[in-house]
Amino acid sequence: MGIDMVWDQLEPETRQWLVDNPGCMILPRSVVAAISKATGDQLDQDRHGESALSPSDIEFIRNAAELQDADSRKSS
Repeated sequence: MGIDMVWDQLEPETRQWLVDNPGCMILPRSVVAAISKATGDQLDQDRHGESALSPSDIEFIRNAAELQDADSRKSS
């Protein structure tokens, strides 16, 4: 499951955390839990409850962060 496929199902706080941390390669268990709760899907997790992002997930999140940054500069 890619982040791009579930983005619209995520809570605004979860999306904001991802956008605020675009360089994150491993999601902390609190974010994994929020994604699982919102989507009903279980992410692959390590023994600590963390989940690694795929290169395409990282690229999607970085693009979302850049778009949000561009939008906030326009409104300033």
